[in-house]
Amino acid sequence: MAANKGKFAVVLLSGGLDSMVAGGLAREAGYHVVALTIDYNQRHRVELSAAARVASALGAIRHIVLPLDLTAFGGSALTADMSVPKGGVGAGIPNTYVPARNTIFLSLTLGLAEVSGANDVFIGVNALDYSGYPDCRPEFIDAFQKMAALATKAGVEGHPIRINAPLQHMSKADIVREAHRLGLDAGISWSCYDPAPNDQHCGLCDSCRLRSKGFEEAGLPDPTRYAARP
Repeated sequence: MAANKGKFAVVLLSGGLDSMVAGGLAREAGYHVVALTIDYNQRHRVELSAAARVASALGAIRHIVLPLDLTAFGGSALTADMSVPKGGVGAGIPNTYVPARNTIFLSLTLGLAEVSGANDVFIGVNALDYSGYPDCRPEFIDAFQKMAALATKAGVEGHPIRINAPLQHMSKADIVREAHRLGLDAGISWSCYDPAPNDQHCGLCDSCRLRSKGFEEAGLPDPTRYAARP
């Protein structure tokens, strides 16, 4: 921790459980946290309020909410008038995949890191309990790291910005346990893709199912309010 004292890290903060834990790990490592949340006019806009709560809980020295209206592109149930699937996590890439989302968001995070003098970026992707999105895989993170070294002044000058994905090989239960270990209140985070009335998670979308399963397998109480159960 001492090695990172006084250093800055930019955390891509969605307001979800995974990004909260990634931010908690950055804080634990001694970094000053700069949080970046993208307001892409997503269906589950309630996660923006969650991101503000999480940034505060992490003691972020700065929290930027950057507008980027991806409904102009569409192509996803999160950015267009399409139904969110609720039949369970299946094979293939679901329609909640937002085309190139992590590539776009990490590029913005990389730019902020360079301007902020941060040596590190943290993103909460994981490749075990997830919905099969291609931009959550280790191969993607590795490729983006190589690109970051080529595309930035920092990289060309020999001190490339590191892309940290500390949850990459964790199950959702592992992530829940890590939140507990870090003393983070999972109840302030938001995961649901299709919010129900009265600030409830729908309980049936892929993200809700994975969240609920994670708490159950971790053996920890789930603070989430679900409108329905599978």
